[in-house]
Amino acid sequence: MMLSSSAKAYLLMIGLQFGMAGNYIFGKDILNHGMSRFVFIVYRNAFAAAALAPFAFLFERKSRPKMTLAIFLRIMLLGFLEPVFNQSFTYLGMKYTSASFTSAIMNAVPSITFVLAVLTRMEHVKIKEVRSQAKVIGTLVTFGGAVLMGIYKGPGFNLFHSRTEHHQGVNGEPSSSHNHQIEGALYIFMGCVALSSFYILQTITVKKYPAELSLATLICMAGTGQATVVALVADHHSQAWAIGWDYRLYAPLYTGLVSSGIAYYVQGMVMKMRGPVFTTAFNPLCMIIVAALGSLLLGERLYLGSTYELQHHWKHHHNNGPLLGCMGQIQGP
Repeated sequence: MMLSSSAKAYLLMIGLQFGMAGNYIFGKDILNHGMSRFVFIVYRNAFAAAALAPFAFLFERKSRPKMTLAIFLRIMLLGFLEPVFNQSFTYLGMKYTSASFTSAIMNAVPSITFVLAVLTRMEHVKIKEVRSQAKVIGTLVTFGGAVLMGIYKGPGFNLFHSRTEHHQGVNGEPSSSHNHQIEGALYIFMGCVALSSFYILQTITVKKYPAELSLATLICMAGTGQATVVALVADHHSQAWAIGWDYRLYAPLYTGLVSSGIAYYVQGMVMKMRGPVFTTAFNPLCMIIVAALGSLLLGERLYLGSTYELQHHWKHHHNNGPLLGCMGQIQGP
């Protein structure tokens, strides 16, 4: 039984959210272990490019459009917007907060993408139509919710754990400052803007260069090259680039294959069918998955209104955390 293009788009995006949830879990876990986020980004995109390149060569060698200067410049910009800018600031914000909190703030992406799509005339708003009214209301609600997550922290609870032995500051608050939460949220919002811009430009580019596998490969290659330059400036010590059979391999490999390689390819296909706003509308599902996994695997404490990780508790008592401990005994950096 053949699926309609609409059903296919829904299934692809729902499935992708489960894969993307691992990006936040692995990303936070590797930051807890002290790996440089700049080096992590280089390896992530390098693995993605290496995995996609053979498939792009085999399946699109006859249908791949001719490369032009305009397409090349767009690919270079795409490589900067998502692999370099978005990932750098998102991981920086995650370092100050938690995986669950980061995925919650990323719910601002659909709203920002909708605004950019209207400005670039990819979306047309007719305020008298119910459909347009629903889109505007949805945009305001999701953006407002993401802002609320960033500035408000209500009572806390543990979804899967019943830990009580965490470090506290005054008035029973976690020792990590609430100011760090706001600072982290600002970094993540900057990543949101870059990611939304990436979606808009990717939609424009894939129409001019309709070879999704090749485009995803080229974006990862461009991102790897640009991220390498940034990493060499930020972390030029050879030890920062060490990699072995531990978290320094597992995390970049998974996030590269799924969160970069497969994600770029799937998003490119869905954008051709339904556009950038539809593609980003599934982000809230990822937040729910990450909140559950973050509590189960990372022991993250959830709060009404936002999520915030007990960073000190993790560092002092879980050097080989539940997630990577399942993969074998892992030494810290």
